[in-house]
Amino acid sequence: MKKSELVAAVASKANLSKKDAEAAVSAVVASVSEALANGESVQLVGFGTFEVRERSEKVCRNPRTGETMTVAATKVPAFKAGAALKNAVAK
Repeated sequence: MKKSELVAAVASKANLSKKDAEAAVSAVVASVSEALANGESVQLVGFGTFEVRERSEKVCRNPRTGETMTVAATKVPAFKAGAALKNAVAK
């Protein structure tokens, strides 16, 4: 599902115009992104948790040249599905 399809689905389920639904979807995405950028987690009960995880430094090899290089440690966004979402998908 693309963003435009999500906006259309939100508009029909919430009885909103597509313009209002697009503003709501964009606001949610921006709020989650901002919270993650600040190192916070976002928990939506029944849906899941968005969080920031630390990825440690690692040594890897370039497959083309065989050269060994170090990839620096970084922070990455992650999502952990909630029980209700897992059950809905499993059906």
